[in-house]
Amino acid sequence: MHIENHYINRSGWLRAAVLGANDGILSTTSLVIGVAAASVTREPVVLAAVAGLVAGALSMAAGEYVSVSSQSDVETADLKREKFALETLPGEELEELTDIYIQRGLNKELARQVAIELTAHDALEAHARDELGINEITQANPLTAAFASAVSFIIGGLLPLLVAIFAPLKQMVFYQYGFSILFLAFSGILAAKAGGSKILKAVLRICIWALLPWQPRQWLVIFLVFRLLKICPEFYCILILIES
Repeated sequence: MHIENHYINRSGWLRAAVLGANDGILSTTSLVIGVAAASVTREPVVLAAVAGLVAGALSMAAGEYVSVSSQSDVETADLKREKFALETLPGEELEELTDIYIQRGLNKELARQVAIELTAHDALEAHARDELGINEITQANPLTAAFASAVSFIIGGLLPLLVAIFAPLKQMVFYQYGFSILFLAFSGILAAKAGGSKILKAVLRICIWALLPWQPRQWLVIFLVFRLLKICPEFYCILILIES
């Protein structure tokens, strides 16, 4: 018996996981570089990385849950409307389902027979799948997306955190830049493996599109840190207290 391996059932959490991992790598790396540029000891750098890691994971989970919940609300509302239409206009809904199967290549008699059989089995499921494009595989799951996003952000953010702990402080910026590219490439490999796609294409896509806007963002982080030190000297005192 031939059994095919399909990856579409992973699309919901894989999308959130790739986004979370990339954001974890880049956000934590940018934060570490920005703080390292204004610090002479390692403690503030590590502390900032840990704080950014925790805050970022919570933020990603909340954002993913809210956004996917919005998609779930749309699907639920459409299913309610479809259920009401099936109860009030069953004949029109049967014709609509028949037309869908005709457009997919069935002749009129066979299309009507299929529509009648599927309606008798589960009318709402048939219309959800073939009219609305909603099924158990692609249906939005806010909790799964939030969990995948938070966990992947933590894993992605831990990598530059480890670099912040063990890399030489004077060369921290260069180490963070170099390792971030390696981390992004590694996340691309994992994403390609999980999704069954081409590894090289996934790695190039992640590295190029992640690093293109990174340089302007990194200079902005460094600028804001120095501006904060200039406007609020107390922030520098806090750094000194942390360092001591």
